[in-house]
Amino acid sequence: MDRSKIAEQTAEFASLMKRAQELAQRSSASALAKATGNEFSVLDSGTVAQAYARAGMKLAQNPFALAQFQIDLWADSAKAWAGAWTGEGEDSKDRRFRDGRWASDPVSRGLRDVHLAIEGAADRLIETLPEGDKDSLRVRFYTRQLLSALSPSNYLALNPAARERFLETDGRSLLDGFRNLLDDLERGDGRLDINMTDRAAFEVGRDLATTPGQVIYQNELIQLIHYEPLTKTQFKRPLLFVPPWINKYYIFDMKPENSLVRYMLEQGHSVFLISWVNPSKQHAALSFEDYMRLGPLTALDAITDATGEDEFDILGFCIGGILVTATLAYMAAKGDKRVKTATTLATMVDFTDVGEIGVFIDRDRLQVLREHMAEKGYLENHHLQDMFSMIRENDLIWSFHVMNYLMGRKPPAFDLLFWNGDSTRLPAAMLLWYLEKIYIENGLRKAGHLTMDGVPIDIGKIDIPFYVFATKEDHIAPWNSIYPTTGLLGGDTTFVLGGSGHIAGVINPPAKRPKYGFWTSAAAYPADPQDWLAKATPHQGSWWPNWAEWIKSHSKGKKVPAYVPGSGALKPIEPAPGSYVRAG
Repeated sequence: MDRSKIAEQTAEFASLMKRAQELAQRSSASALAKATGNEFSVLDSGTVAQAYARAGMKLAQNPFALAQFQIDLWADSAKAWAGAWTGEGEDSKDRRFRDGRWASDPVSRGLRDVHLAIEGAADRLIETLPEGDKDSLRVRFYTRQLLSALSPSNYLALNPAARERFLETDGRSLLDGFRNLLDDLERGDGRLDINMTDRAAFEVGRDLATTPGQVIYQNELIQLIHYEPLTKTQFKRPLLFVPPWINKYYIFDMKPENSLVRYMLEQGHSVFLISWVNPSKQHAALSFEDYMRLGPLTALDAITDATGEDEFDILGFCIGGILVTATLAYMAAKGDKRVKTATTLATMVDFTDVGEIGVFIDRDRLQVLREHMAEKGYLENHHLQDMFSMIRENDLIWSFHVMNYLMGRKPPAFDLLFWNGDSTRLPAAMLLWYLEKIYIENGLRKAGHLTMDGVPIDIGKIDIPFYVFATKEDHIAPWNSIYPTTGLLGGDTTFVLGGSGHIAGVINPPAKRPKYGFWTSAAAYPADPQDWLAKATPHQGSWWPNWAEWIKSHSKGKKVPAYVPGSGALKPIEPAPGSYVRAG
């Protein structure tokens, strides 16, 4: 490197250090202010410490397991290090080490295989802890977090690809990585807000959420979008989409080629969609019941005003699906039979086994959360982002740590990750009731345990055709926890299992090259989900056509001239995507 480049990079480094110093000062002041208040954190050190203490006492009662752990640790590590120099042993399929240099360089291979041996030995030790125990779940989860953080792939000196890039760029990659780190810290105001996509590549209404439509109704909680028809005739029953309010609605309307809204319009449906407000302090008192009354129930009334129809199909995703299920139980109790078919996507109604999300929520943490939201009136969006990222830490945290900071690169444009980062706040009253009554008490499963707007509800009274879709690799709503829905509803239930995870498995459009398949079965539903899967039929390609055909089979094929936004009693307020979705 010539002297001019050295001088240039030295000056640039000095500038970045000045930014870092200013940021550290702001972060220290912010941290001090938070320390004096009731600040909520996804990671509660006291709870974690107590879990390890209790688990340690249980392990102490099983000296054989501890001895076996030490034997496995030393034996497997020694074997891994020896095999790195002799070339013996299988190559790793772990995505952290997919770069070929981890296998070709003996030192890197040894570091890799020893780390994997440590992870394996730790897993086997933790498996000796009691199953279903909250402490065991937390110890397993946080041990994995620690070992994932200690992976040699996360360190410049140990990662062969990062080292080589550092040398090839004369240190520029490290300087760029430092800049990326500061950018992420500044965007999060001292909190590390890891950049996962090219944020400048997308704009809502320009690149995403572009399907033409009109906002035809709004209240303090929702805007209702009526989409322009793409066929001359449409099925008589309008279709209402109820998205989650943890993120924004356009997961249903991404780019045209992967928009579920556009796809259903092309199949001849009249599509209406709820766009939720991004809550602020003024929405603090909004309850789960308010979400029902001001959301789906009001939307159905508005659709009748817009079309004259009084029979509907409805779909809900994630917490939107939980709301749809609770609303249908309420409607069943009231004798309201307007909804003729329902679909839920990645939606649990039985919270007996919630998977790793259970690490973060219990009654003690609920009290901390209540105190935290007492003044603000809402939960900030980044808490749920952090929670969901930790569940898939290697994919959603450490892979970007390597790319952004060690390699000094910018992440590529990816629409799903852009949407994932465009999350929303949650109002206090709604969140606290939901976590206590539905999540902790598992109230949807118990007939009459919950009341909605003063009416006891029972999801067993829902007797309409119901399409339940889950995804096989879902870490947020595990499919084997969604499957029990098949035995809880009172009507004809169809369960379909898709490939991939919570988002990619749902937004899996038909394409020339099938990406993820799905499983179906016409047989009765056994109690054990694995028994169902063993007999299920696998299919290539998207589940969307299967769902569209299912709705069609229950529509009796009746079509009418296409419903045009604004032609009924409700006139357009503003074009889609509307203003609520754009609010930060």
